[in-house]
Amino acid sequence: MGFFLLGRAPRVAAAWLGLASVYFYGYWMPEYVVLLLVSIIANYGFGVIIGRLRDRAGGPGEKSARIALIFGLIFNLGLLSWFKYANFLLDTLRTVTVQNLPVVEVILPIGISFFTFTQIAFLVDTFTKGTREYRFIHYLLFVTYFPHLIAGPVLHHAQMMPQFADPEIYRPQIAKIAAGLGLFALGLIKKIVLADGIAPYANAVFDATAAGYSPTAFEAWIGAVAYTLQLYFDFSGYSDMAVGLSMIFGVRLPFNFASPYRATNISEFWRRWHMTLSAFLRDYLYIPLGGNRHGNLRRVINLMVTMLLGGLWHGASWTFVVWGGLHGLYLVAHHSVGNVFTRYLARLLPRTATVLVAWLITMLAVIVAWVFFRAVDFTSASTILSAMFSIVDTDSFPKILFNAGLDTSRGLWLILTWSLVAVLPMNSNNLFDRHLRICMQSHSVAWFSTGAAVTMITALITINELRTSTSPFIYFNF
Repeated sequence: MGFFLLGRAPRVAAAWLGLASVYFYGYWMPEYVVLLLVSIIANYGFGVIIGRLRDRAGGPGEKSARIALIFGLIFNLGLLSWFKYANFLLDTLRTVTVQNLPVVEVILPIGISFFTFTQIAFLVDTFTKGTREYRFIHYLLFVTYFPHLIAGPVLHHAQMMPQFADPEIYRPQIAKIAAGLGLFALGLIKKIVLADGIAPYANAVFDATAAGYSPTAFEAWIGAVAYTLQLYFDFSGYSDMAVGLSMIFGVRLPFNFASPYRATNISEFWRRWHMTLSAFLRDYLYIPLGGNRHGNLRRVINLMVTMLLGGLWHGASWTFVVWGGLHGLYLVAHHSVGNVFTRYLARLLPRTATVLVAWLITMLAVIVAWVFFRAVDFTSASTILSAMFSIVDTDSFPKILFNAGLDTSRGLWLILTWSLVAVLPMNSNNLFDRHLRICMQSHSVAWFSTGAAVTMITALITINELRTSTSPFIYFNF
């Protein structure tokens, strides 16, 4: 409300929204507000220095700008490494060297991966693409903009600055408010109804396995597929809520998901899953490493490095590294023999059957990798995978699900229903774009949609508050 009331003075409104976003972050983690501000001030300074040096004619300016960029990258990666990986590195050294190294209690600041990557992209774009930002308030708003600050999507300066400079966003627009609230409500449904609805089946299997129990083959598949669906609806639900919340202010954030479980190969999966992170890894890591420009061996190395670091970005654990490594191997296999295999299948099977087989292989690969993503350690992951692919299942009674009070038939119906929702051709991105067009054509529809969305959001929040347990967003941990 304050943003629109101050809309006659856009700079003041932008400052208000930026400070409100800092307060929003402080509400979640007040102890790390100073860290956030230090990161923003330092990166703004690096950006100004890089931009002004880059604008100088001649080689010395470019060389100095490159040095400033290197220092900026070291600063950002140093902060991220300390707060996210200090404990991980010390634990690994203790295991390898059997030394009694000191214990360092470092709490992971919420959202540090996202606001760090956003600012790394800004510094690189300042050097390579001529991106310039000399107004600190606008830069503060760009980094802290609260819909994306906690768990993304990863933003780029070129996406946001033209929108913040547009006077239209500083006036309330009922069509955009209605469409934004509608998408926010849809994201809330994904989280509270779909993700949290199937989470008990995933949690029961993975938690029991971590405690030393062995699941049956049936339970292992239930747990792995349930987590596959839980993670998707949880994170895509958050992303929808972020895009919808931003649209209320008239600002459009990039979509982060595009029905990834409809993919028929692993490259397509990564074009549809966590799209802003995939684009960041491609543009700021894979391509600078050389991409596919220096032969097949170099492409394999670049793919593996990119995916291993992408796995490590998700969490300070070797299980995440293995998850990233598996996807690296999948991508290498796809680029090496994927097209040949698809053509071979096409000669043997009808087109529909070929697509179905390709989809099943892709989903099997994704589900196997998600086991490492969710498991607390390699022992748990290997136990679940061994059960999933055991030829003889000597114990068919689902004791883990039974002891957790979970109905197996209900779990199967949830998995079937949720899977159909996940692969529907019409996803939330399509629904949002269509809803926005309709609302812009008819203000009556927009007002009705606003009322319906507010009612739905209120009901969902009430249901969530009445629960006996809370379920935080999964990606808040990353």
